[in-house]
Amino acid sequence: MEFFSLVTNYFASVPTQWADFTQHFIEFLPIIGMLIIIESLLSVDNAAVLATMVMDLPKEQREKALKYGIFGAYFFRGVCLILAGFLITVWWLKPIGGIYLLYLVWDWYKSKKTVEKEDDLLDKNSNWLYRISVGSIGSFWATVALVELMDLAFSIDNVFAAVAYTPNIIAIWIGVFIGILAMRFVAQAFVKLMEKYDFLETCAFVVIGVLGIKLLLSVFEHYMPDAAFSHFLGSHTADWLISGLTLAIFFVPLFTSLLFNFPRRQIKEIES
Repeated sequence: MEFFSLVTNYFASVPTQWADFTQHFIEFLPIIGMLIIIESLLSVDNAAVLATMVMDLPKEQREKALKYGIFGAYFFRGVCLILAGFLITVWWLKPIGGIYLLYLVWDWYKSKKTVEKEDDLLDKNSNWLYRISVGSIGSFWATVALVELMDLAFSIDNVFAAVAYTPNIIAIWIGVFIGILAMRFVAQAFVKLMEKYDFLETCAFVVIGVLGIKLLLSVFEHYMPDAAFSHFLGSHTADWLISGLTLAIFFVPLFTSLLFNFPRRQIKEIES
């Protein structure tokens, strides 16, 4: 009962958050920009996984399965966007989200350290949902069901990352909503950019790690609410700092690579 009371009170505060958003609109702009970038960057990996999942289908069925996947991506991101209020209201969901984001970074790092790359791809036959559904509904619909399950998991990833930037639900809604609309177009641009500057993938996961650490710090903020550091974590200054740090993580190495080829660009790009 207390849980629902917390959530009800939170959504009742939306007008106040709207007033804060409009009053500090300029301060929220870089946060919204980073939410759009993070949404797009995460969708690059999402799209790669979904493409891998449909590759064993007949060619005429692949595009159809991916269309269902795109629909699921929009639907589940919309649902999770509404539920972002739960993540902000219930304090212990934040550190859980932080642990989950750090797990994503660790899983990516572990996959990069292995010599064999085949095991980085998703094995559908090892997934419980695919195994229990393929016999009754066939390979195509079992793949679609698995694609939708992945869409749900990816949507949770994105909302956890969004909540790490700011507790203002208006900024989260606007940033993630624009990110959803721009997801496919911006993701394609980032894919092309990462073909030239492959270190940007590392930058993306460093950012996700930073967001995971910020969510974990909510434990300190909860148990030490009167500490100066807790007041800092809840301030607009902290939001600006996180936005500036994440921008620097992307653009400083990109700038030095353009000027000094450090970090090094792809060899095929240099030769061309």
